[in-house]
Amino acid sequence: MAKIIKKILEENLSYDNTVILKYHIEYPYIDSGSYLSGVEKFNTYNKELALELKNKIEKQLYKDAINTYKYNKEHGYPTMVYEVYKSLKITLNRGQLVSLYLDEYMFSGGAHGNTVRTSQTWNLGNGKMIKLYELFKEPYFLLEIFKSIDSQIRDNADKYFEDACSLVLETFNPQNYYLTTEKEVIIYFQEYDIAPYSSGIPIFEVTKFDK
Repeated sequence: MAKIIKKILEENLSYDNTVILKYHIEYPYIDSGSYLSGVEKFNTYNKELALELKNKIEKQLYKDAINTYKYNKEHGYPTMVYEVYKSLKITLNRGQLVSLYLDEYMFSGGAHGNTVRTSQTWNLGNGKMIKLYELFKEPYFLLEIFKSIDSQIRDNADKYFEDACSLVLETFNPQNYYLTTEKEVIIYFQEYDIAPYSSGIPIFEVTKFDK
């Protein structure tokens, strides 16, 4: 098991002596004392992702927040604070295997913010991320996954759009998965892909795991 530390980048950005943007970015860091050769790649990859988001926020989103602040002040509207909150969840940490997801919530106006989920599953022994197809022996594993998802949707049809089963085929992304145990794969979809906002991020447990 790797010793994973949650690192944080956060700041409140102001303009005209008023806070107009807040950000909080979490990312994983594995203690350098680990003997696994892929640790450095894991750490570098996640630090670069966090710094890339920080740079985007401070350069691009901050400009947008300034423009919104000026517009609202000119028209007598209340100040709106932009927010970015990226949270980390480690779902599996066993031996050389680490799986996690990151939820990036952004509010930049409107009725509510939006969340985008990304995930990673690593073999720290070789420093490579594991692709979904590598977890299954059967050549037709995608068909089995779709059958499982279809069954779960039908069991809770009120949570999804009417054409959710068709939308699964259109919006499925093989990168959108993580592990909770060595026998359980979680497939997820983004907000609005197959269900309304009120349903959150749809997740499906696929128990057929052969490797």
